[in-house]
Amino acid sequence: MAISTDNVHGLILALSSSIFIGSSFIVKKKGLKRAGAYGVRAGSGGYSYLCEPLWWLGMVTMIVGEIANFAAYAFAPAILVTPLGALSIIVSAVLAHFILKEKLHIFGVLGCILCVVGSTTIVLHAPREKVIESVKEVWHLATEPGFIVYSFIILVLVLVLIFVFVPRYGHTHMLVYIGICSLMGSLTVMSVKALGIALKLTFSGMNQFVYLQTWFFTLVVVICCLLQMNYLNKALDTFNTAVISPVYYVMFTSFTILASMIMFKDWDTQNASQIVTQLCGFVTILSGTFLLHKTKDMGGSEPTEPVTLTNTNTAST
Repeated sequence: MAISTDNVHGLILALSSSIFIGSSFIVKKKGLKRAGAYGVRAGSGGYSYLCEPLWWLGMVTMIVGEIANFAAYAFAPAILVTPLGALSIIVSAVLAHFILKEKLHIFGVLGCILCVVGSTTIVLHAPREKVIESVKEVWHLATEPGFIVYSFIILVLVLVLIFVFVPRYGHTHMLVYIGICSLMGSLTVMSVKALGIALKLTFSGMNQFVYLQTWFFTLVVVICCLLQMNYLNKALDTFNTAVISPVYYVMFTSFTILASMIMFKDWDTQNASQIVTQLCGFVTILSGTFLLHKTKDMGGSEPTEPVTLTNTNTAST
């Protein structure tokens, strides 16, 4: 199947983004470790990492990656861009193996390969981007009943996780922190998509920043990103990086694809064969991520806080 020019641009930007973001996990983890040596750890509610230059270097690397990712959403549909985050798993896992000494078993390597194969399948069968001529069209899609209901459910789940589950299970159950990041991430991507389209149209001569809708999407992006950054830092400081990356990827991608289907109706222009092929690609990615998770302790890695990892297997299955 031929890939459109816009999809190619989105593909290149998404691949570049994954390399930067995958690297940022490792740099930020090193910064968090240094900060924890002289201050209150992020996993314990501390913010000493804000005074650590290495953590800020990781943040800059992540921001560069997010900018590339942001641009990718302006050219290609979310169902193509988001699954390419699998590459960040590979980058993060390899660097964690050599730099953080968080060893991966041979089956973990196989899991990474499965992620790449699944992503390639999705890329080759991705839908074409719909032509949108105004941010008001995006606003119309975002205010349809289906997406409003989805957004309400997501916000309720996030509030329950933050106020009920974080105080009780945050330090022992990885899915609490990752769940917050992933749920909010799906709303972030939809807003980023809208803002990216607004910028693309503005640069082409049709100023979209005269509309209040554009500024609303911008506000949502800022709030969601700050919330995700806070809880992702807690997760990185508490659990194994090689495990966080794939689990976060799977949950984030799943919710994002669901949100994109509801809001942008990405699959409306595709036939059953293309949809099934994309689903198979996604299942392949899930299989690779599951393999990474189940074999995380087979490589002889030593977690930073053994006590906090006691129930990780139970919580993540």
